[in-house]
Amino acid sequence: MSEIVKELSKYNIDIYGLEDKQYDYDMESGDAFFEELEQDIVEKGYFKTHVQLTKSATMIQIHFHTEGTVGLTCDRSLEPFEEPFISDEKIILKYGDRNEELTDEIEIINRNTPRINIARYIFEFIALSLPFKKIHPSLRTEDDKNGLTEDEDEVVLVYSSQSDDETDEDEPEEKIDPRWEALKKLKGE
Repeated sequence: MSEIVKELSKYNIDIYGLEDKQYDYDMESGDAFFEELEQDIVEKGYFKTHVQLTKSATMIQIHFHTEGTVGLTCDRSLEPFEEPFISDEKIILKYGDRNEELTDEIEIINRNTPRINIARYIFEFIALSLPFKKIHPSLRTEDDKNGLTEDEDEVVLVYSSQSDDETDEDEPEEKIDPRWEALKKLKGE
């Protein structure tokens, strides 16, 4: 249990006594980070994160730059492979009377919060930087890079508009159901 606390406690930042200025933190972790978080997206990996925290009287802005590799399983072959990633994200924590997530980038934290743990943010940004389809590099094609797969057909949408003046003289006029014809008369067309 102490190992769990030790791994995630590396991501604690004491904000209570910080002055209103910019702070820089460098963090790195490996498999233990992913094992301790309750998630099933990534089992192993290694990354380095540079955190730039800017504190002011009303908010904290945190910029995360994370680079590393994670171990994934191919959706096609079920073979494990290493996927490199780079993530460059920002979050804003505004002071308030309660804790609440307003948007993906803005949260309200209680103004008496003594410390924040940024492990959750780092993991979310890593997960968002991973490809939706996990394809082993040896099986990737140009279509995979463009977001298409072999079994998806490209759909071409063609739109054509004809005004009443442009209708073909040769086309027979559509036969209209008499009930609709009566409704059109009521409408005044």
